[in-house]
Amino acid sequence: MTREKQIILTARVVSMVFTPFYLPVLGLVALFFLSYLSQYLLSYKFFVLAVVYFFTILLPTFLIHLYRRYQGWTPIELGSRERRVVPYLISIICYFTCLYLMRQMHIPYFMRSIVATALFIQVVCAMINVWWKISTHTAGIGGVAGALFVFSEVFSFNPTWWFCLVLIVAGVLGTSRMILRQHTLSQVVVGFLVGFVSPFIVYQ
Repeated sequence: MTREKQIILTARVVSMVFTPFYLPVLGLVALFFLSYLSQYLLSYKFFVLAVVYFFTILLPTFLIHLYRRYQGWTPIELGSRERRVVPYLISIICYFTCLYLMRQMHIPYFMRSIVATALFIQVVCAMINVWWKISTHTAGIGGVAGALFVFSEVFSFNPTWWFCLVLIVAGVLGTSRMILRQHTLSQVVVGFLVGFVSPFIVYQ
């Protein structure tokens, strides 16, 4: 395998590992270990994670895959701005359904707020996508960065080292998206900024 192919393969793996669909689940796992929510029963934590996993990862991924197969597009072809409309709608509906069910089940606010932030980011990115392609990958990791500052105020912890780690991941992820020619530098940076600001808007 040539060096160029290795770089492209690595970029694809990074994009798959840090897909924005995984961020609500990762956010909940962090809350369960780093906050007072760790006191909840393990069975309750698994129940919440299962609900969020189904509606924010499994269901939208499956439906978008079916849509792509129906259209006969490759994953790269699905990445064009005009073809991202339906995937955005699918993910927004799935996230909204998840948030609604969590509220009906009286799941605590801080758990719901993570899904609410992810939904807000999806909606903003979908609106921007009407006229300009934006990176939802970096928007997602930007949301994690912003949420760190919000939760650091609530739970009184120093977010510096976590923020540095997230910035490194964001840099690698943004570079990967550009290597795959899915986004330009401006689309990657604006995506991160949209994600970073979103938690402050949702949690105010």
